[in-house]
Amino acid sequence: MASDQVTLLDLWASPFGMRVRLALAEKGVKYEYSEQDLVNKSALLLQMNPVHKKIPVLVHNGKPVCESLIIVQYIDEMWKDKAPLLPSDPYQRAQSRFWADFVDKKIYDLGRKIWTEKGEDQEAAKKGFIDSLKLLEGELGDKPYFGGETIGYVDIALVPFYTWFYAYETMGNFNIEAECPKMIAYCKRCLQKETVSKSLEDPKKIYDFVVMLRKKFGLE
Repeated sequence: MASDQVTLLDLWASPFGMRVRLALAEKGVKYEYSEQDLVNKSALLLQMNPVHKKIPVLVHNGKPVCESLIIVQYIDEMWKDKAPLLPSDPYQRAQSRFWADFVDKKIYDLGRKIWTEKGEDQEAAKKGFIDSLKLLEGELGDKPYFGGETIGYVDIALVPFYTWFYAYETMGNFNIEAECPKMIAYCKRCLQKETVSKSLEDPKKIYDFVVMLRKKFGLE
């Protein structure tokens, strides 16, 4: 696959984009990175994702693949020479997809509410967020990663959100590690892997980005 042309249309702070960067790193795929401005969307982004007009988009030999979890599955199926990200057993694959979907529905949505809402709505979001992390801790059990001994699909879905935890904590005035020490230990364990640390952004930079977003949306 030496002749493959791989381009990632992305935004540096996006946890969804970080998923794709991490999956590509795990598979050792070389690619061109194209930073996108989501205020002034490029002609390329609109052409490659005309339906949602969102990042990330993986363009492989001129053909676009959209939506981060679908892209990660595509990467897993396309580059088979490295260890698989999804388990081979159909039941285990279904479970992996379930928990990755849970991350999208709970961790992302509740996290967003923490930095956009105030008062009772924010308190409810914080409670839901911690409850969701505790469910994930239960699913992780005593394994080093959700994928077992190696990083897999659920890890790739979840760990990019760790870069946003500092922003959630600061905006929501709470401490995630105090409530979910196992989850934070897991995230730090993931970051010891070079593929993870190089694919994820600095939490302080993400916080500054969220402050900018709050001002832009008139939430200050």
